[in-house]
Amino acid sequence: MEYAVETFSLTKIFSDWWGRAKVYAVDDLNLQVRYNEVFGLLGPNGSGKTTTLKLLLGLLYPTKGRSVVFGGDGADPKISARIGFLPEESYLYRYLNARETLDFYGRLFGLRAKVRKMRIEALLDMVGLKAVANRAVGTYSKGMARRIGLAQALINDPDLLVLDEPTTGLDPIGTRQIKDLILMLAQRGKTILLCSHLLADVEDVCDRIAILYGGRIQTQGRVRDLLQQTSKKQITTDAISDSAIEKIKQVIEDEDADCVVTSPMDKLETFFIKTVAAAQQQAQPTSGAVSTTRIGGFLAPQAPVESILDKLASAPISRDTSLETPATEQVVPAESSEPKPDEQLLSELTEPAEPLGTKPVVKDEKVKTEPVEPQGSGQEQIKKSILDQLTGHRRPQNADSEQTDKSQAGDSGDA
Repeated sequence: MEYAVETFSLTKIFSDWWGRAKVYAVDDLNLQVRYNEVFGLLGPNGSGKTTTLKLLLGLLYPTKGRSVVFGGDGADPKISARIGFLPEESYLYRYLNARETLDFYGRLFGLRAKVRKMRIEALLDMVGLKAVANRAVGTYSKGMARRIGLAQALINDPDLLVLDEPTTGLDPIGTRQIKDLILMLAQRGKTILLCSHLLADVEDVCDRIAILYGGRIQTQGRVRDLLQQTSKKQITTDAISDSAIEKIKQVIEDEDADCVVTSPMDKLETFFIKTVAAAQQQAQPTSGAVSTTRIGGFLAPQAPVESILDKLASAPISRDTSLETPATEQVVPAESSEPKPDEQLLSELTEPAEPLGTKPVVKDEKVKTEPVEPQGSGQEQIKKSILDQLTGHRRPQNADSEQTDKSQAGDSGDA
């Protein structure tokens, strides 16, 4: 498929209580968004931007026409699982903290516990909320709520990211961070569709734009082609002398053209970020969100995700090297002769038992052994006497007493 998102005569009419057509929010919209493209949907309030996004996601049903996302319906669970959505208003459970909020959305996408934990920490660090991750999101400011809303839109690592006013309520550093994130995600091959009233932000990140008015597309195309003034030329040089400037002006006047010489200026956004970055380097305390100015974790380009199998495969394997002939001698650092607790326990369990009847003698030049009398003869007699007492039998003490008992038994028999 050539397009990741495409609409065909998409129309949405909001009717009144009697069913009569009242508002044409979207009127015969034909829109195409290519793969791996940052597309900006612009227009004044009430032009149909948010309604178009909801129609694409299946949150609203069109009056006529249809929309296609990744070759299917945006309401299909298989399609929606590949989409991340940041609505215009952050709808969050105010009594959950940041980690619990991201864990909740991760469970909705069926992510495993280990994957959820890894992504939550990476996203919190990326949006600058790791220091306040245990606070309830109901206590967040609007800008902080937008940050956690953006994190939940990225928890499933989507192929299509739909952003409705992503920089609303954010400070200039957060705005710059969101724009850097959008550019980084585009480099990873993701498709991004965004709506914004801040035209300077759209100009910095979008490849193509479409301007809506009255639910219809008024113009669309590449940002560079729409904004470039081909009838004028701009020359930027290093600092030069006044005489050189006069010569340049004379050359331009000979061409019958106007010439204005001014010094270039930085954007206020750039100056603001430099000032705040200098304060952060001095480690000055702040109770707000902290800008990390980096894209980390699973969203970074070619970010390695080490699994249990990777750790097992990379673990060193012990083998017998006595049969191997090394090509060169290697210096091996000396290890402590004291065995580790696990190794000592293993050696005690596998140590062969000493043979009965022998015991080691004090070490001499040679280890000598001498026979040892078997133990247990005296103990067996004691145990048997105790058993006889318990059972009521008495054993003869010696041979004389045994003969006396026999003779007494014989006399009694004769009698």
